[in-house]
Amino acid sequence: MKTSSLLGAIGITGVVADNFPDCVNGPLANNTVCDTSSDPYTRAAALISLFTLAEKVNNTGNTSPGVPRIGLPSYEWWNEALHGIARSPGTTFAATGSNYSYSTSFPQPILMGATFDDELIHKVATQVSTEARAFNNVNRFGLNFWTPNINPYKDPRWGRGQETPGEDPFHTSSYVNALITGLQGGLDDLPYKKGVATCKHFAGYDLENSDGAIRYGFDAIIKSQDLRDYYLPPFQQCARDSNVQSVMCSYNAMNGVPTCADDWLLQTLLREHWGWTEEDQWVTSDCDAVKNIWDYHNYTLTPEQSAADALNAGTDLDCGTFWPTYLGSAYDQGLYDISTLDRSLARRYASLVRLGYFDPPSVQPYRQLNWDNVSTPAAQQLALQAAEDGIVLLKNDGILPLSSNITNVALIGPLANATKQMQGNYYGTAPYLRSPLIAAQNAGFKVTYVQGADIDSQNTTDFSAAISAAQSADLVIYVGGIDNSIEAEEIDRTSISWPSSQLSLINQLANLSTPLIISQMGCMIDSSSLLSNTGVNALLWAGYPGQDGGTAIFNILTGKTAPAGRLPITQYPSNYVNQVTMTDMNLQPSRFNPGRTYKWYNGEPVFEYGYGLQYTTFDAKITPSSPNNTFEISELLANASNYKDLTPFVKIPITVSNTGTTTSDYVALFFLSGTFGPAPHPKKSLVAYTRLHDITGGANATAEVSLNLASLARGNWNGDLILYPGDYKVVVDIDGKDEWSFTLTGEEALLDSWPEKSESMKVQEMSARLEL
Repeated sequence: MKTSSLLGAIGITGVVADNFPDCVNGPLANNTVCDTSSDPYTRAAALISLFTLAEKVNNTGNTSPGVPRIGLPSYEWWNEALHGIARSPGTTFAATGSNYSYSTSFPQPILMGATFDDELIHKVATQVSTEARAFNNVNRFGLNFWTPNINPYKDPRWGRGQETPGEDPFHTSSYVNALITGLQGGLDDLPYKKGVATCKHFAGYDLENSDGAIRYGFDAIIKSQDLRDYYLPPFQQCARDSNVQSVMCSYNAMNGVPTCADDWLLQTLLREHWGWTEEDQWVTSDCDAVKNIWDYHNYTLTPEQSAADALNAGTDLDCGTFWPTYLGSAYDQGLYDISTLDRSLARRYASLVRLGYFDPPSVQPYRQLNWDNVSTPAAQQLALQAAEDGIVLLKNDGILPLSSNITNVALIGPLANATKQMQGNYYGTAPYLRSPLIAAQNAGFKVTYVQGADIDSQNTTDFSAAISAAQSADLVIYVGGIDNSIEAEEIDRTSISWPSSQLSLINQLANLSTPLIISQMGCMIDSSSLLSNTGVNALLWAGYPGQDGGTAIFNILTGKTAPAGRLPITQYPSNYVNQVTMTDMNLQPSRFNPGRTYKWYNGEPVFEYGYGLQYTTFDAKITPSSPNNTFEISELLANASNYKDLTPFVKIPITVSNTGTTTSDYVALFFLSGTFGPAPHPKKSLVAYTRLHDITGGANATAEVSLNLASLARGNWNGDLILYPGDYKVVVDIDGKDEWSFTLTGEEALLDSWPEKSESMKVQEMSARLEL
């Protein structure tokens, strides 16, 4: 049990005095940086004016030494918080049994994405930032977080897909808006920000090591239309609409230019076009991405030029040591102006001003947070709920929820006793890790546990014990799939099949007379054989469910919680990996590509995007408030918003009826389809979603979703966002529970057009395309 930490305002001041600048008695006391009446950038600029050139250069890397002679402490900018405080250079967990020895470990984003519940995501992010602040107040974590990962998860082989909320750009955008406001303390977060979120990886990054390409030197060739419709919308949401404070440029090049040296991407588009111009907003490189401009991309003739190119393009921080090593000599060679370096430093320190780094703790509510705010009972319940709400039921012949007559369970599989494997990557120390085995025992079952198979080996020595246990049981629950030994950062998959030894054991278990339930962890693997096998009675997907993942799985199996999660990614047949390379960034089908994501895939998925069963049945009806279904484009734009794509279109009311007997949540997904705009046309696109909670059997619930003009628009070949005349249809759910058709008339309208690239960049882009 954790002990209370008596950290009131006075206590906090005593604990952290050595780790924050002293604006009362220290050398900075009379500098403008300590003047709370000045704006953040003016305060930061005053601080930077005290630095020598060497001190400026020394503080350009993630591990900034500060400037001891003026009382500026060191600061570590590299802090990870993907689904809770995670291990990283800025993180220090205390010894086991001590205060600050653990923090709440939520499910991976891929499972939280399956909840389709933005309110839940906001609550999770709020708790993560609360715990981060508590750790920061005792110098165990930083104030900025290198999360979220918002690269859409278009290829199931990507090792880092687990870090994302899924494959759809609209869903990712909506998810990330809820996340950022929770991490940073809201959109209107005055006077102090709670934290600094970092949207990564900007842009076109979704490959680790595949098809002869490595992420550090990969050049992603992406059509302007795909950038507009797929790769960039989540980043536009982050920067333009959600006011994120930091963006991370990625390892890869995009259309011939390394992203951390791309002034069109970082300056023209990000800052100027999207209006991301607050003076405390800054760009960090991914770790060693600035160095990679030189050694993997071979983009310049000298390391000094690579360092200067990144700085001049708009990168403000080097995660690494390349800048501290080469920016000094780059300045001596006249490769950048000192004002550019000053600006990059001032942006970052201005963000620390906004976070209250230089201000008295007594006036800051976030500086009062302490160990009592970490892993609270409410946080633990939230972690369990996030896992339960994301788990997706894929098959059920009626065996679930389990009958109370089942008491003797054979628990089999390489993840049946999973602990840290439930956390996925970028994890921290959890207060506990309740495995499926512990959860089964806690649920009152008599459990015989046999691992049976490894994650991925040909070892079958435990098969006979597993079969014997299954034959003696009332029920077999197999918990397997894949983990971070198969998919992770720097590890892309070459196969999306079940590991062969696991599938062999599952097939043997399915041939027995004992009922068999499969719980699959990890990201998507082809489960078509399990779907068709009558010996497999039920199948659910549990992703990476976090600290209480075992409990969540058994709460679903026993019916304590009814499943309502939906797949945020498509489950493809195993031969998909032979049909398209990971290096092919195109979304639309071609001779070498069957199409990517549910929008464009021309094959038959094993389970489609948005799939998910419940323990009850639902009906959903759109109830339009107006009979009008024809809209003139010019009239829609008569009162356009500042950003035309954000102009409201309609609100769609929906009534959901639980036509069964089991109380359950229901996720309402709204897809748009039609033949508007240039061919080929996407099959459908998600344009809205909402989660309705605890609808009792026989009851109705109502909700309303909003569409704006961006919901209807598409990119053209040049990347312009166009609103087209034509016939449109909004469909509720993947099985078409109801639909609403409407027509747009008049002339097509331009909603947004990106700035022109320089002639030199156009040449580079063309050369990259020709080389491909």
